[in-house]
Amino acid sequence: MDSDDREAQHFSHEERDLWDHVTELWEIARRRETAPIRKLLHRDYSGWVTGLETPHDYEAAVASVGPETPRVLRYRLKPLKVSVFDHEVGVVHYSYEADVESAAGSAQHVGGRWTEVYKRRGNAWLMIAVSGGPDGMR
Repeated sequence: MDSDDREAQHFSHEERDLWDHVTELWEIARRRETAPIRKLLHRDYSGWVTGLETPHDYEAAVASVGPETPRVLRYRLKPLKVSVFDHEVGVVHYSYEADVESAAGSAQHVGGRWTEVYKRRGNAWLMIAVSGGPDGMR
């Protein structure tokens, strides 16, 4: 819904393309669409969310955006560092703030940070790993 592009103005074309991909993934997740997510994750994907004991896999990542998860009402992303290595691997560090629907139907404000790792597949980016998560409820 909102991306703080002031930080992104110095991006190279490749870095901008990767950051745009990250923001599109957030939109897909906000709409809780699992089919596109399945196509944008590597089958050997792994991720580790702050506060959890173990990393999760591909199926858990798909489920994390599905219709059984809390709805994201609004969000704001702030790119902190976007790097592309040898036109093949991308690493994105960013912070986020979001209003998420709680079980009671009210909005809870969360903020946190993510690191996402991508591999180029043709002209697109395929997510291979993430780490991070919420700093806590506000």
